Amino acid sequence: MKYFIATILTKGVKEQIGLYAEDKKQANEIAKLKYSGIMIKVEEAQEPLEAQFKRIKKDLFSNIKKRKIKPDALIASIRQLAVMTNAGISIYDSLMNISTATTDENLKTVFSKLAEDINSGHSLSKSMENFRFELGNLTIAMVQLGEKTGNLDESLYSLADMLEEIRANVVKFKKAMAYPRNVMIAMAIAFTVLISYVVPQFKAIFEELGAELPLPTQILLTLEHLFNNYGPYVLAILFISFVIFKYMINNNKKFRYGWHEILNRTYLIKNIILYATLSRFTLVFSELVRAGIPIAEALDTSIAMIDNLPLKEKLLSVRFVVEKGGTLNKGLEETELFENMIIQMISAGEDSGTLDSMIKKVAEYFKMRFDAIIDGLSEAIEPIMLLLIACMVILLALGIFLPMWDMGSAVQGR
Repeated sequence: MKYFIATILTKGVKEQIGLYAEDKKQANEIAKLKYSGIMIKVEEAQEPLEAQFKRIKKDLFSNIKKRKIKPDALIASIRQLAVMTNAGISIYDSLMNISTATTDENLKTVFSKLAEDINSGHSLSKSMENFRFELGNLTIAMVQLGEKTGNLDESLYSLADMLEEIRANVVKFKKAMAYPRNVMIAMAIAFTVLISYVVPQFKAIFEELGAELPLPTQILLTLEHLFNNYGPYVLAILFISFVIFKYMINNNKKFRYGWHEILNRTYLIKNIILYATLSRFTLVFSELVRAGIPIAEALDTSIAMIDNLPLKEKLLSVRFVVEKGGTLNKGLEETELFENMIIQMISAGEDSGTLDSMIKKVAEYFKMRFDAIIDGLSEAIEPIMLLLIACMVILLALGIFLPMWDMGSAVQGR
């Protein structure tokens, strides 16, 4: 967001007001809506230091207070909303009924505010834009799909099924990670105990002998000194670093882009992100195309739900190709995200007029690949886990036993 200063004439007095907006046009609109008087000019300006501190403080606390709606509560509420919409109950009444009945405080707050916005004349998808963090990009994209096709209830049913599938994959992921996580936690605790209580005993012996210590032993002694003398400071630095990291992820697009690029190059994680993203993208896109939405507009809605910025940027290039008159398969090929088989399937769908059904088959293929990765996650992580355990054991063994092996020669040297 950029900082602007609006100069407004109120009761014969000029007043300058600072505000934030994406561009000058939006700044003009915000100033006209929020402030009474004659608008003289709106200019982009350097954000004052005091305003920067206030903004950072506000963003930091708002990020801490923000809580996503629990998946089970969101799925249940979306399904309820679908049933009520299908029964002919108005969106406003449906939202109010769900917010009144739910025990989830976040859901109650979000749905009651959505109902207020609906009552003020806003569309459901437009109102949901204010709660993108709580509801997620997928929810907003599917509601937009329902509004564009005129089948909001069907879109909500599909959304509930997709959210249930995501929830099941998360549970499957947690189960696959449970054993490696528990083993690594146990090893970390054991390593910390050895560093804090066992290594100091050997430290006294090593210092008394005055022998030259090998590198593994020096590393252990350095870690022991760090843990025992600066432990609380290390924990404080880690906590502060985590808070700053979360703040930067939520508020700095360049930082978030860089972090996503790192994830896209990380072993295993890159495939999980890629196939999960492409599966959802192609599924929503196929539904939009099936409903008769123009391809460029369908791409807009489908791409808007993508969280990963580098992947989003690549898929946005497809829209530019289509706008310039190029074929969809050509645009997808240029992204280098899709296999040659997928490109051929899309090309065949375009030639035969069955693009929607072909893209749906592509979505099923990506879902199959994603499920296969999740199912084999535990086996894929085992080599990494064994490597880390081996490194810790070797470091401890060499750090303690190498000086002991040299102890005889050290004693003779004295």
